[in-house]
Amino acid sequence: MKILILNSGSSSIKYQLMLMPANEVICSGMIDRIGLESSNVTYKTKDVSFEETVSILTHKIGLEKVASLLLNSETGVIKATSEIEAVGHRVVHGGSYFSDTVTITDEVKNKIKELSELAPLHNPAHLVGINVAEEIFTTAQQVAVFDTAFHQTIPVEAYKYAIPNYLLTENKVRVYGFHGTSHKYVSEQAIQYLEHNSKIITIHLGNGCSMTAIKDGKSIDHTMGFSPANGLIMGTRAGDIDQSVIFYMMKNLDYTPDEVNSILLKQSGMLGLTGYSDLRDIESEAEKGNKDCQLALAMNAYRIRKYIGSYAAVLNGLDAIVFTAGIGENSSYMRKLVCTDMEYFGIELDNDKNQIRSKSNREINTEASKTKILVIPTDEEFEIANQVYHLLKN
Repeated sequence: MKILILNSGSSSIKYQLMLMPANEVICSGMIDRIGLESSNVTYKTKDVSFEETVSILTHKIGLEKVASLLLNSETGVIKATSEIEAVGHRVVHGGSYFSDTVTITDEVKNKIKELSELAPLHNPAHLVGINVAEEIFTTAQQVAVFDTAFHQTIPVEAYKYAIPNYLLTENKVRVYGFHGTSHKYVSEQAIQYLEHNSKIITIHLGNGCSMTAIKDGKSIDHTMGFSPANGLIMGTRAGDIDQSVIFYMMKNLDYTPDEVNSILLKQSGMLGLTGYSDLRDIESEAEKGNKDCQLALAMNAYRIRKYIGSYAAVLNGLDAIVFTAGIGENSSYMRKLVCTDMEYFGIELDNDKNQIRSKSNREINTEASKTKILVIPTDEEFEIANQVYHLLKN
């Protein structure tokens, strides 16, 4: 079965065409910096690999670009769209409606749209991906895999907010958790690497950032909550903030609710602190002496360290921390900032190992470190393909 995986992030699209159940990657690639004039497009098969910089201003344009690459007469991997039997879509927010992978129907699309208010940077992009995929791959089965599913094991004392009970029972206001596909995949990889179920903290750092406390393979706490807006400092999202700031902005500074929402989700985080949303730009500027960028990186790492301490307490111990996703896998600078002055938790970074670039699972801690520091490349696309295949096979 040929399955096309579409993973639309807030500013990126990862795509992968896989032959299942052989787990064979036919082609893969990514479009990032969507919305900017200088978007990066990568495309790779066994025989062809290239990268180009073009303007991809919307997710719809990006998905049309993916289709053209797959169908290209010289470098493409399919001759007709009918060769693709299923398209698996990563969907960030499934609310209380979806706890499993599902075949996409009009009802499912309506629920994803309904939940867009809770994931405004993601669910609308997923809907675009679904609608465009239905137009292009007309014979394929469309399937949704929800990021929230992995976090269904979070216990009530962690997912319930200290607000009136009816808001949970009647309105489903609770912690849902996100990036679940990534956290599930890397935690399973970590358990396999460590050769036993463990107390693990997975740290997913990309344009969106989150952390999960995982005990014996199950999510028991997570930095994001009702929506993917709180927790760590992100590319454009503020993360944790005193709710009084929101009311102050509306009552004293005359911002509308929509304006406050836009500021906190699209104009804050690293962008608000530095003027840049891409960490590569921020690190480059920090190395040049830009004080705002240096401070923003320090703030980002400080927030992560606070959650490591919190989750070590929740887990009552710590066997490993795992860095993953674009920043976690590739930024030795960010990993070093996070692991500095963490000896109390048994975290000791080996600077030489940290500098090595590799696509394989690896540990970057010293021999004396009591806690393993792992870098595990996430493979949400494989995880999605696996879930899609098993859904349709059954």
